[in-house]
Amino acid sequence: MVDKVLRKVFIFLILIFIFGSLLSGVFYRWQTKMMIPKEDWLMSQVYRRGILNSTCLMNNLSHSQSKLKHNVAKQIFVECNHKFIYCEVPKVGCSNWKKIIILLTMNLSRKANEVQQDLIHRTPLLKRLSSYPSDYQDKLLTSYTKVMFTRDPLERLVSAYRDKLLHSEPYYSITVANEIKAMFRKNKNSTEKVTFQEFVNFILTKNQEHLDIHWKPMFLLCDPCNIHYDILGKFETLGQDSDHVLRNIGAPEDLHYPNFKTHSSEKRTSGDITQEYLRKLSSEQIEKIKKLYQMDFALFNYPYDFKMNLYETDTV
Repeated sequence: MVDKVLRKVFIFLILIFIFGSLLSGVFYRWQTKMMIPKEDWLMSQVYRRGILNSTCLMNNLSHSQSKLKHNVAKQIFVECNHKFIYCEVPKVGCSNWKKIIILLTMNLSRKANEVQQDLIHRTPLLKRLSSYPSDYQDKLLTSYTKVMFTRDPLERLVSAYRDKLLHSEPYYSITVANEIKAMFRKNKNSTEKVTFQEFVNFILTKNQEHLDIHWKPMFLLCDPCNIHYDILGKFETLGQDSDHVLRNIGAPEDLHYPNFKTHSSEKRTSGDITQEYLRKLSSEQIEKIKKLYQMDFALFNYPYDFKMNLYETDTV
């Protein structure tokens, strides 16, 4: 009984703290547009963690006694030299973070963009938490600095579509594309690329637990209600959050998060580009896709109803 009362009091206090900002989205606009001094950055971390924790409680997502799921442990990278743990969320700058982890592991004083892209897919230098015994996993999670980064759920979805279905990576542009065409086209041998509408319909046929990691809800990838991440970064404040992470773990002063993308010839998936793709969907599709990612919206404080108004063309 006492625990229930304390839980309600905690939730009430958190709601008071965030009430004004949630109504207007002011904090969201501020943190994506402004340079954040260290003190304010620390407050933004308290704010993000407060929203995350209260949402976890309200939705009964915290299970302190449960064993870490293997699929979550597979998403987590361990860098021992700097006691650093990073949870990989695809389409949130993870390739560059893996390059940074390689440099930290090798104690190399180089820029992250000097690490070849294909190296991150074949090097034994990247150690996953799942490769350690379960009891040692717990030890690492309690003693290392834990970090995860998130991104607006719908922007991440559009980015995944553009990167995986519109480019020539065989598994997605052929295998996955053919599966989608078989489901939604009369002419299954059509050579036209999968449309965004078909892609969304395909995702909506799947159980969210079994979705590809590039469009699986972020909270299922990293389990932030049961792994207490020390730093909650956002793609929208990637540069500043990354610098704070690197300084926090004692990385070399000249090591910074690189500002480049894999397909450098095209624009990043911004708010404007996301809106262009969303306009191609029916209202029913939009509501269903929002429902799929509703916990990501809530846990990581991304605007839900106000979303379309808050997008800025230069925040990414």
